[in-house]
Amino acid sequence: MMRVFALAAAASAAILEPIGYDREGSALAYLTNAGVEATAADVADLNKDAPSLVAMLAMATDAPEQLADLIKASPMSVIADEVVDMPAAGAGAAALPVVVAHGMGDSCYNSGMKSITEAAGKKLNAYATCVPTAEGWLFDTIDGFLKNMDKSVDFFAAKIRADPKLAGGFNAFGFSQGNNVIRGYITKYNDPPVKNFMSICGINAGVGAFPQCSPEIPVVGPTVCKGLAEVLGDLAYNKLVQDILFQANYYRDPAKTSDASYLKNSRLAHWNGEGEVNATYVANWAKTDNFIWVEGTLDTVVWPRQGEQWGAMDPKDPWKTVLPMNETDWYTKDSFGLKTADEAGKNHFESFVGEHIRMTDAQLMGWLEKYFA
Repeated sequence: MMRVFALAAAASAAILEPIGYDREGSALAYLTNAGVEATAADVADLNKDAPSLVAMLAMATDAPEQLADLIKASPMSVIADEVVDMPAAGAGAAALPVVVAHGMGDSCYNSGMKSITEAAGKKLNAYATCVPTAEGWLFDTIDGFLKNMDKSVDFFAAKIRADPKLAGGFNAFGFSQGNNVIRGYITKYNDPPVKNFMSICGINAGVGAFPQCSPEIPVVGPTVCKGLAEVLGDLAYNKLVQDILFQANYYRDPAKTSDASYLKNSRLAHWNGEGEVNATYVANWAKTDNFIWVEGTLDTVVWPRQGEQWGAMDPKDPWKTVLPMNETDWYTKDSFGLKTADEAGKNHFESFVGEHIRMTDAQLMGWLEKYFA
């Protein structure tokens, strides 16, 4: 994320800083149009602590195409830019409809996601649709960064409910942070219900370090990465930042999971029931029949990668020891229904040897046929 900020800062210096340019004013205009409650004083304070973030907000108003390019080029971006080999058409009766959610830096309007969606529908002999989190490719890309998880889920839910072909329920799969959107829909709505949810390299359990910068990467090393985590940690659980940044919503500093600011303001903490259990969220989780958690065993974008299957860093040893799913607090306390689902045989686990969402077409289609057909 810091690399994204650095790119934004460099670009904004060239694009958005003529003499007299009101960067804070443009940032406030973006927040106002996005429905985020903020005053000029709030933006001025944010500019002192996170000037690059304010620059990105300003770019969203004044240079959105350049901002979209920066987001697509960032190390956090997950772009499905390869066209999937079209499989043979599925046999037999049509399967349930399929919904696809894209990762950061991509868009449902791009050729890669269109290809994946079409291939899934053909393989399963089913209606398939990619559901965006904003209208049009430009803001579908930008909003993968500058629209928080709750608002992204609300937009997604409105699109789902507006599609009569999904009214009886559907299967869903996502890539990277696209799974946060589907998971959030299950948590907050699940009506019409997601019957089967496949999370491919999902960030449902959050990230405790920056992409390409974790304690497992010796080139950078844990000291620098922890320093970066601490820099974001001071801001990540600020209410305004949580109202803006999708990535701040799922940033889970493993050393701060008991901090009051995390438990109060983190969207992820709310969804996971880490501070207070929400009975509606638990009930909604129970409406889904099966969950398929797919891990990339060489993933360096999600840290710890075991979080793709609901593992988490041990709060007692937050930078070295990873707890498996069944030893985490959210499992043992069943704070959102994960343990109940597991005991009912609803959790399934798949993996592939590779980096973040770098599975093969054959692997993807095989999982879809195994769990959705």
